[in-house]
Parts: sequence; structure tokens; C-alpha cells
Amino acid sequence: MNPWEAAGAELVAAREHASAAPNETGRQVVTPTAPWVPQDESSGVVFARRLGRGLLWTVVALAAVTGVRAWVVPPKAPAAATAPAQAAPTYPTAEAQAAAARFARAYLGWDETRKEERAALLASALPAGADSTMGWDGKGRQEVLAVQPGAVTPAEAGRALVRVDVLIRSAGPAEPSPSPNPSAAPGGTAPRAESGARWVGLDVPVFQAGGRFSVTGRPALVGVPATGPQLPDMPAVQTDAELTSQTKSTIEKFFAAYAGGDTESVSAPGARLPALPQGIEFKGLLSWSVDASGTGDRWGSARVGWALGGTTVEVAYRVKLTRVSSSDAQRWQVADIRGGAL
Repeated sequence: MNPWEAAGAELVAAREHASAAPNETGRQVVTPTAPWVPQDESSGVVFARRLGRGLLWTVVALAAVTGVRAWVVPPKAPAAATAPAQAAPTYPTAEAQAAAARFARAYLGWDETRKEERAALLASALPAGADSTMGWDGKGRQEVLAVQPGAVTPAEAGRALVRVDVLIRSAGPAEPSPSPNPSAAPGGTAPRAESGARWVGLDVPVFQAGGRFSVTGRPALVGVPATGPQLPDMPAVQTDAELTSQTKSTIEKFFAAYAGGDTESVSAPGARLPALPQGIEFKGLLSWSVDASGTGDRWGSARVGWALGGTTVEVAYRVKLTRVSSSDAQRWQVADIRGGAL
């Protein structure tokens, strides 16, 4: 039982008893009242007090978990993720090169005896109604030997400039023959003097529309560099003189078999080295050296002479050697072969 409530009850009982029975002198005894008012435990005030205490402890616990600083200085809102920028569609370089190469072959190839043929070839690469002569005066003869498309420089509105290198061989116009000998040339004309083959550059303007390309106008003839760029200085490669001497005969036998059609007998087990086609003859091993660096398999450089087409050419190879062991000996054999040094 609540002691405060019990004490209040006793005071109330004593007051009632004093008021019911007067004392001996006839005077009524006044009993002082308590300075508080007892309340029932189930009253709304008690419930509110308990609820307040619960809320207070809840706030304290929440502050301990989340931290008071997070209440005073709220965390910054995360920055909105920016949508990835969509990449612009790439220019169809391969299609532009194909259209420019087809045009270049027709543009730089002509024959005064077949004018209509050139005009028809050019018309397939030009817009409808364009001039299919493209400035040609209708004279002379020129042969296109090779076409090599190069860099494509895109411009605005589907346009681009395509660089094309063309290998040509020209012949001047037929001149009247000063000799009455009819065997000089048909129709009494002197034979044309052909010039040697040479490269010429062509800048071709192209335009894309509806998934197709066409040439927008006359191209420009540009020069081709006479030489390539200067190569950087390469570090010198040290040579293993002893291993070079030991394996020289092995390399000579391999290249002889390489041209003869049978490389399996002179290659390392598991190597797949197809032989050269017929018509190529091994003329000799001009030089051979094994790199000093490396452990296990070793690489070397070879310079070989081949006879083909009525002449002799020299080529360079990189050759990989591997050590092959048998029951009674060890030897080096060719495991791989590649083009010359990079």
C-alpha cells in the first residue's frame, strides 16, 4: 500500500472522529489538515506523469544512438546524381573511307578511248545531276594500281574530309607519228610515254544522308611524304655469342625446310609453323644472333635471303628457340617465328 495514501487516510479518520466526539471542556478540537491532496493511482495525472517519464527516457536513448550533433547540425543532403551524358554517335568512318576510295579509283583512272566508262563509275559516287567529268578534258590515259584510304576528319551536318592515297601510272596523250611507218602505232600516232608508278594524295569531301555517302564536290590533289617519320633510337641488344654459334646450323636447317615445305622435322614438339608456298627458294642465312637476355626459351634475330620472281630479297625474322631434351642429349629447336624487330 502507498504510505502517503495510508497517512492521508489516517488523518481523514482522525478528523472525523474529533468532529463527532467533543472534548471534556465542551470545546471542539480542530485537527490540522495535510498540505497535500491524495489522489487515486488510476487518475489521469498519474498516467500523464508516467507517460512523460517514458517519453523523456525515449529521447535520451535516441540521442545516445544517433548523436546529439546530428540533431544540431543535420547532415547534408546527398547531391543528386547527374545523369551520364550520352556520347555523341560516332561518325561512320569505315563507310566514309569506302565511298572515298571508290570515288578516288574512278576519278584518277581515265582513258580517252573509254570516256563513258569513267563517267558511269563517277556517277555512282556523286549526287544526282552532278558533273560526271569532274573537270577532266577527255585526253590521256592513267591507270590506278592501288587505293589506300586514310584519315577521316568529320565536319558539320554529316560532312567529312577523307584522305586517300592512290598509286597511279600515267601515260601522255597520243601524238601524231612523225614517221610514215604504220607499225609505230594505230592510226599513225606515236606510242605514249608511260611514267613510273607513284603515290599521290587525294582529299575527298563526302556527305552522309539516308545511310549512304556521296562526294560533295571536286577533290584536292595533295602530296605524299617522300619518307616516313624518323625512328627513335633503340637500345642496343647484347648478343650471346656462344649460343649464337651453337644454334647457327639449326637455324639454317630450319629456313631451308621452311622453303622446302617440311618444318615439322626441324621444329620443337607442338610447334605449328606452316611452310612457305612453292616458288620461293632459300638462298642463305645472312646473319644470326641470339639475345643475351632471357632465361629458359631464347629469342634471336635472323636475316634471310629468298629467291622469288626472278630476283633475291632479304627479309628479317625473330626466332624463338626452346631447349628439347631426349634420353641421350639436349638440343635447341625453333618454337616460333615472327616478322623482324619492331
